[in-house]
Amino acid sequence: LVGTLLLPVAIRAGLPPLVGAAAIAIAGQGMALSSDYMIQIAPMLSATAAGVPVSVVADRALVLSLIAGGTAMLVLYLQAQRRKEQLRASFPKEWMQPYKQRYAAVVSWKAKLFAAFVPLAFLAVILYMLYTSFFTNLQLEGGSGAALVGGAALLLLLVASLFYRPSQLFEDVSNHLVDGFLFAFKAMGPVIPIAGFFFLGSSDFAPAILAIDEAPAFLFELVEAGESYIPTEPGWTAFGLLMIGMITGLDGSGFSGLPLTGALAGALAPVSGIDPATLAAIGQMGAIWVGGGTLIAWSSLVAVAGIARVHVQDLVRLCFIPVIAGLLVSTILALVIW
Repeated sequence: LVGTLLLPVAIRAGLPPLVGAAAIAIAGQGMALSSDYMIQIAPMLSATAAGVPVSVVADRALVLSLIAGGTAMLVLYLQAQRRKEQLRASFPKEWMQPYKQRYAAVVSWKAKLFAAFVPLAFLAVILYMLYTSFFTNLQLEGGSGAALVGGAALLLLLVASLFYRPSQLFEDVSNHLVDGFLFAFKAMGPVIPIAGFFFLGSSDFAPAILAIDEAPAFLFELVEAGESYIPTEPGWTAFGLLMIGMITGLDGSGFSGLPLTGALAGALAPVSGIDPATLAAIGQMGAIWVGGGTLIAWSSLVAVAGIARVHVQDLVRLCFIPVIAGLLVSTILALVIW
């Protein structure tokens, strides 16, 4: 939503599309998702496995996400300044060229109407989701939340097409839907085979892939096998748990590894002398920052790349150094603060 509404404006103002996509990924899929302070699904998974209060993990994860995000944004800015000429390859005119060729930009009362109506419609969706989260038992998460946003977008597409060319409503809508599906398949085509190998390491997906009833979780069992090799010195323990969280995030989810990092945090806390809530928050940072959509091409990062119309591999490369720097700084400060 942010990318669709604000990214074109930022690009027209001179922001390279790749940098804009990286900023969205760091702020939205890194900072916001890793703390998950509103819905608190991630802190609940980490805290339950570690045996500590959810509120403590949530508070510390929020602080660490702000530190990691601030550091990542600063490094991203410095990178963008250093590579300014290289990143100018996709400037506003070139970025908007495909759309200018197909659709004439006519600023009429209809355009002005939808320029205000579309943001208000999505704002209403956001407010409704917040209302259901805080005041009702209805939880619009995962597929249900995506269905609500997607349904709102489809209705807006129908109404906008009706206002634009009523006589060709069905043709325009079908063309837009076909373009969307084609882009989705093109974007995910190279990603699916790579992700399949990592899904083989998850007990949730491996049985269906191998067509058997039960399958070992190779990826998670590999992590558990290396648990005994993590030194008990506080610094090594914290960075070891961060690394384990990052490895579990390779499945492109980030949330699936939280029970493991939480359990390891509870087990390693007594021997390392670090508060288990701090270790759980560190593991949560590693898992969600990597798997939630900043460093894994087959995660939701592909959606950000699609909105910005950049290659997801280039986006991963640009995000790598800022994200790693942010995670390292946040882990060090976690040891200092707590």
